[in-house]
Amino acid sequence: MRLKELCLDDRPREKMMEKGPSALSNAELLAIMIRTGTGKMNVVEVARTLLLKGEGRLNAIADMSLDKLCSVSGIGPGKAVTLAAAFELGRRCAVEKIIMDKIAVSSPRTVFRIMLPELRGLDHEECWVLFLNRANYVLGKEKVSVGGLESTVVDVKMIIRRAIERKASGVILVHNHPSGSAMPGQADIRQTGILKKALQTCEIQLIDHVVIAEDSWYSFADEQLVTESVEKV
Repeated sequence: MRLKELCLDDRPREKMMEKGPSALSNAELLAIMIRTGTGKMNVVEVARTLLLKGEGRLNAIADMSLDKLCSVSGIGPGKAVTLAAAFELGRRCAVEKIIMDKIAVSSPRTVFRIMLPELRGLDHEECWVLFLNRANYVLGKEKVSVGGLESTVVDVKMIIRRAIERKASGVILVHNHPSGSAMPGQADIRQTGILKKALQTCEIQLIDHVVIAEDSWYSFADEQLVTESVEKV
């Protein structure tokens, strides 16, 4: 069943045009992207089925693979790609807003907010760097390596080069733990010390190293491990 075949009160597009996007439910917003239903379900019902698949959470749907999206009746490859693209745009918009709003990074919580859209739900480790000016405003962020299930390698020379190019006064190293535990391992501590010591030679400060795992994080700065890790190198 197509959107135009629904009764007026059930047409998400018309409802959005009349009342704005904030008036629509999550199912109705999803229905606009899904576009059409099946012979047994209208498009809003398909959207509700998708929400049930994600236990009612948009974050869970955003983390779904294309194959998992396609497992929902009424969603084929084309619709799955449309949904995935929409959620990716949402992630990028959220990160861009934080950066464009020029929020100073004053705590690990701010780092968590900036990086969670990039790292949530990954089944492998990724290492990112936030480049900051003297006032701790974000100049930019960059993925510097991709690893396996349990580790990733930090390219110290590349990070220093990027920091100099951006005229950064400080950097924050960020990586995720797919295991669900944010506690750093010995390799994390060792790499932090190597990076901090190398940055110091260029008068650039390693402000923190934040490990993100699902909805939690671990801050080297809070635990004073940034300093201790240098002493162990």
